[in-house]
Amino acid sequence: MKQVTIKDIAELAGVAKSTVSRYLNGGSVGKATREKLDRVIRETNYEPNQFAQSLKSKQTKMIGVIVPRLDSYAASRTMMGIDERLTERGYQMLVVNTAQQTEREIEQLYNLAKQKVAGIIWLGTTVTDRHLEAIEAIQIPVLLIGQQHDNVHSLVYPDYESAYALGREFTKWGHRDVVYVGVSESDIAVGQDRRDGFLKALHEADARVTVVQTTFKIEDAIPIGERLAKEIGSTSLIICATDNIALGVLKGLANQGISVPNDISVSGFGGYDFTEVLHPSITTVHLPYRRTGAKSADMMLQLLQGNDVPMKTFTIFELKVRESVDKLN
Repeated sequence: MKQVTIKDIAELAGVAKSTVSRYLNGGSVGKATREKLDRVIRETNYEPNQFAQSLKSKQTKMIGVIVPRLDSYAASRTMMGIDERLTERGYQMLVVNTAQQTEREIEQLYNLAKQKVAGIIWLGTTVTDRHLEAIEAIQIPVLLIGQQHDNVHSLVYPDYESAYALGREFTKWGHRDVVYVGVSESDIAVGQDRRDGFLKALHEADARVTVVQTTFKIEDAIPIGERLAKEIGSTSLIICATDNIALGVLKGLANQGISVPNDISVSGFGGYDFTEVLHPSITTVHLPYRRTGAKSADMMLQLLQGNDVPMKTFTIFELKVRESVDKLN
């Protein structure tokens, strides 16, 4: 027999999971809602799991934040936005780093719950069944930033749409022989959605595209730039999945005496502040990391108050056309 979960109770009662969680933890819910939950729980013989029962004491005004890397520009800007908004509302941020390790992410979901945080904001890279098991077990609100899943409240960057929009610009400028430098498909947003958005735009224009894979680290992109410098041929543009990758590629090209954009164009993705002051300044997609952090804090506080929050919310983007990509036509 399938074990009844808090999600099942929420669906049967027609309320949010956060409302069920608040009810089970002794929080305030309306009389009609309480009676409805009493009936559903009685009819389903629902029993809260042992882990959730161990978290009976009152939670703190602390929000856990799980980040994949502390040296990430995107993560640091997002955390600034989270911290500023939480401080305004009388909450504090408790940050844990997972060094891009899935096991540590899962461990930290449990560990933060044991530390009585009121909710968790998770800057995710991938969502597995074990992540979902942990989120179900801890029975506190979890908000996912940068990735999405049907069962987790998600604040999502429009990676596919913005990559497609920038890719369309490149084809309008005459680029038809392109190298795309991306990351592993295990990262859905960056490894798949950004790549697929660019590829769709390029293939619609019958462009020839070569795909190269690297990591998120600048130092790993440098040798790729050096190699591409020796293989330019008819290639007119190198599209990079992140601004960091673009920085590494630029360095590698420069090491081989290649001038951007005179010899070849290079683009990034992310819109990091420093990309504007470099020479050449980098054409990229600007994602509002700091504003997204503030938005995620607002959404978390709404979840804690039992308000309805969409399961998926998209942020905005802005194309930044600068010096590093040449307009061939």
